[in-house]
Amino acid sequence: MWNRGARRPTSRHSTPSRLRSSFWDRSTKVTRIVRLGVSIATWGDVRDQPKVADGASELLQDVFGKNKNPCRLVYGVASLPLGTPVELEVIFEVKTD
Repeated sequence: MWNRGARRPTSRHSTPSRLRSSFWDRSTKVTRIVRLGVSIATWGDVRDQPKVADGASELLQDVFGKNKNPCRLVYGVASLPLGTPVELEVIFEVKTD
């Protein structure tokens, strides 16, 4: 599906805490994940895009809880900017104190 020689991303186990600390300070609370858009660079007769998107959904569940599942859009595209294999678009509803 993508360049197998490409550098692998950070381990999935360390990503949830990084995601939490990167985007939110203590006064911000995610009340809902409105939408998850997943664009995946594929070619040919690839039909496994939803399996890749499942990984993104599981990551969001690990970080924000299973009760905040968003609606999800999954697209297979010919290419993404800078040769990126996967692009996520996430819309959050937040509440600040």
